[in-house]
Amino acid sequence: MKSGQWRWHLDEMFVKINGEWHYLWRAVDHEGEVPESFVTGTRDKKAALKFLKKAMKKHGWAERFVTDKLPSYGAALREVGAAERQGTGRWLNNRAENSHVPFRRRERAMLRFRRMRSLQKFASVTNHFNSERNLSSRPLFKANRAAALAEWRELGSA
Repeated sequence: MKSGQWRWHLDEMFVKINGEWHYLWRAVDHEGEVPESFVTGTRDKKAALKFLKKAMKKHGWAERFVTDKLPSYGAALREVGAAERQGTGRWLNNRAENSHVPFRRRERAMLRFRRMRSLQKFASVTNHFNSERNLSSRPLFKANRAAALAEWRELGSA
């Protein structure tokens, strides 16, 4: 599938950093991968628009944007000219909601986040650690895992 044919599931999740609530905006594609994530301090049209513009600049336009019923998504999609591509429904956004579970598990293991920057770095490399073990040989899996850990350590030292 080309990126223009992708279906993105957009969702935001609440993350507490040093006792203050922040919002992690995430796009989950039709395969369950997270191509883009963005941390903000607000949950409004401005934040949704910034997230959408960043995602579309990097990955191109999606054929369909599946969202929950947060009004910020509709307003941001109208502004970028993609309002007719938005889909909302009771269970349509389950792919995005279910993708929060492994993130929360890793967040708990790390004993939460202390800075917005560390959360953004962590969210940007989650796909590297989310490989399906049964689809690759052991040497390939170990090589990919080593590369992901090296990238994570490099981001941590920056």
